[in-house]
Amino acid sequence: MIHRQRIEDDPAVLIAAFPAGPLAANCYVAAPAKGAGCVVIDPGQDASAGLRKLLDEHDLRPEAVLLTHGHFDHVWSAAQVGAAHGVPVHIHSADRALLTDPAKGLDPGLAAQLSGLLGDATPGEPDDLVELSGGEELDHAGLRITVEHVPGHTPGSVTFALPGGDEHPGILFTGDLLFAGSIGRTDFPGGDHAEILRSLDRVCRDHPDDTAVLPGHGPQTTIGRERATNPFLRDIAGR
Repeated sequence: MIHRQRIEDDPAVLIAAFPAGPLAANCYVAAPAKGAGCVVIDPGQDASAGLRKLLDEHDLRPEAVLLTHGHFDHVWSAAQVGAAHGVPVHIHSADRALLTDPAKGLDPGLAAQLSGLLGDATPGEPDDLVELSGGEELDHAGLRITVEHVPGHTPGSVTFALPGGDEHPGILFTGDLLFAGSIGRTDFPGGDHAEILRSLDRVCRDHPDDTAVLPGHGPQTTIGRERATNPFLRDIAGR
């Protein structure tokens, strides 16, 4: 079943999403309108079939794949989607190695479970791979997308921001940095709790309260709601 999310306050951008794979990682598409080019964000495990339904429903054509970080539940189908549509796949350079060695970003117990389920299979590195470093402004499908490096959950975690305007809020794809009521875990290899708090501080300062937050798991929220109610942001919100 396809679960769609739409930014109702932003008529200029179509956002649709569905949870992919056993860990229900949100796979998003963003486009200026129906019948246009789009970007695909975080096509994880078993995402290809759901993505095809979503693309057909809205008559969208992928122009790029964007990955918020390298964990397998967010990147597993990226190479397949990139090859199927002949488009580049973007990931931060610090997380590139996770595409071919997903166990590198997991604790030993979860890595063993993943190996038991999948054997030697890996997400694989896309044929057309673009490394990000943070600070880029991407232009795909007529969308201006700003990349911010937000390490802490993984060394190469990034957010993707679509600008707001006088009549509509900005949109921020946060991956596993920030969720409704929670933040990303930092106990996996490469995680750093102090670093993720610094990243969250920057994000909360740099984006207005009405910014729509579209996380890697779970429901949509806003920067303001999380500043006011998220227990992990209490210290940040009080500054």
